[in-house]
Amino acid sequence: MAREDSPRDSYHLVGISFFILGLGTLLPWNFFITAIPYFQGRLAGANSTAEALSTNHTGPTDSYNFNNWVTLLSQLPLLLFTLLNSFLYQCIPEAVRILGSLLAILLLFVLTAALVKVDLSPGLFFSITMASVWFINCGVDAQTSALGYFITPCVGILLSIVCYLSLPHLEFARYYLAKKLSQAPVQELETKAELLQADEKNGIPISPQKADPALDLDLEKEPESELELEEPQKPGKPSVFVVFRKIWLTALCLVLVFTVTLSVFPAITAMVTSSTSPGKWSQFFNPICCFLLFNVMDWLGRSLTSYFLWPDEDSRLLPLLVCLRFLFVPLFMLCHVPTRARLPTVFWQDAYFITFMLLFAVSNGYLVSLTMCLAPRQVLPHEREVAGALMTFFLALGLSCGASLSFLFKALL
Repeated sequence: MAREDSPRDSYHLVGISFFILGLGTLLPWNFFITAIPYFQGRLAGANSTAEALSTNHTGPTDSYNFNNWVTLLSQLPLLLFTLLNSFLYQCIPEAVRILGSLLAILLLFVLTAALVKVDLSPGLFFSITMASVWFINCGVDAQTSALGYFITPCVGILLSIVCYLSLPHLEFARYYLAKKLSQAPVQELETKAELLQADEKNGIPISPQKADPALDLDLEKEPESELELEEPQKPGKPSVFVVFRKIWLTALCLVLVFTVTLSVFPAITAMVTSSTSPGKWSQFFNPICCFLLFNVMDWLGRSLTSYFLWPDEDSRLLPLLVCLRFLFVPLFMLCHVPTRARLPTVFWQDAYFITFMLLFAVSNGYLVSLTMCLAPRQVLPHEREVAGALMTFFLALGLSCGASLSFLFKALL
């Protein structure tokens, strides 16, 4: 949809920069939830990091409910600040919001990495780690390995900061970031026409309220009076509540998708172990079949929306597909968790868990990306930024609801 006179993204530098920015945003969360042996070892009362990592703590024993707390305390501040962002994003400069957040995350992760070399009591270590999570959102030597593990996301965040600072110096990014809402009227009409054409290409019908009568004007014709053309096209400030009424069902679907996902991942799924005899496969079963498989298939699901958007926002199938994902909760809870007090183990074989995880991750990625794509198409062009901010808030709401439910589901085991 780029205009013919717009610059090109040479060597895809802008695309790579945004990819790294997304990577830097998710690195802290993923490094926290996959370092289970390290955290559980420290919380079990090991005297040192080396002793913690040399002991196998992959079992379900977790007196501090580390996975539950790290999930909940990483989502509650996200929920709070995305709510504030929906109303205040126009008041706080973009550089302050993005660059300030990245620097804060970097400092807190440096603190986490430094704790690897410091021997602390389990209670104090847990408190400091949870505080870091709140504000953030195997080697030859055990301590060096753990230190390197937590330094890696620090490097990733530093790289994200460099990419963000370099964006204004790239012609392609500078061209689009410099665009303001006070564009020339004719250019606004061209942009609206391009957006509606994109909806038609994706098979999404254009509802009467989306169609702008001004688009019927001949864009090549010289306007007789600038006042006549500009006056009906000058949009007012978008109302958050008006936009919400248009996207509430899609937003609810997004909340339910993440509620299901965070209610069992990683609090329940990380407790599932291989049913095979002890060995290499048992050692790497959870990192590969839980965390790696989830992230790969989640990425695949999100990528599918680049090729098709089905079902559309007017279909009843979207809420149905979202509700069907609640079946994953009992399926994972009945997988092979060695020590359980209430529920029986029904799905003993590793293949069951792998199959469930594959479908669970693909559906999560696809439905999340689908709802985020459909919501801006349900509003007028000048309301799309508000719709995006609202969807981000409901994304965080779903994450927080799921993290809260994880305590209940874990107790039911």
